[in-house]
Amino acid sequence: MVYLSRIYTRTGDSGETSLGDGRRVGKDHPRVVAYGEVDELNAVLGLLLACAAQQSEADLIRRIQNDLFDVGADLCCPLTEGDRPRLRVQPQQVRWLEEQIDRLNARLPPLTSFVIPGGEPAAAWCHLARTVCRRAERAVVTLSRHEAINPEVLVYLNRLSDLLFVLARIYNDDGKKDRLWQPGAGQEASGSGMGFSTRE
Repeated sequence: MVYLSRIYTRTGDSGETSLGDGRRVGKDHPRVVAYGEVDELNAVLGLLLACAAQQSEADLIRRIQNDLFDVGADLCCPLTEGDRPRLRVQPQQVRWLEEQIDRLNARLPPLTSFVIPGGEPAAAWCHLARTVCRRAERAVVTLSRHEAINPEVLVYLNRLSDLLFVLARIYNDDGKKDRLWQPGAGQEASGSGMGFSTRE
């Protein structure tokens, strides 16, 4: 468990930090970057929750926030041969995300194009959280090219980005307020107003 009696320690003033196993690394180490991205994702979900606390699915968001601390703890502790018992992301946490995706998506109409981020405030925060989640996933992929990781972390982040997309549609009045991408809609040449003209 965590026990914090002091907030500043001065141990990171030289640009290094400690991993969960005590090893000192630079703050730009791929492992630190990866769990730092997860921390940012959790903060965005906090903003989403502040916006959506009185709406449906607030408990779902709270559970995800707690699980993301599990993800961060997992990434903070490098895998070792004969890895002693540590907090690691488990397959059942991924299955729970999939169950929530299926439950929420069942009430949504099928899509005929990509959704443009925006709409209701809670939906917009979901879309931002989704993109930060994708960035966290990419950071974990980068880390995995250098060091061993728990593969469930990657699966969890991948499913979470899908869940956040579905949840954005839920907060957009079950998809009724989604604005869909119209390919090429801005390419029509126009010589007046806000249009763009290719004529010399």
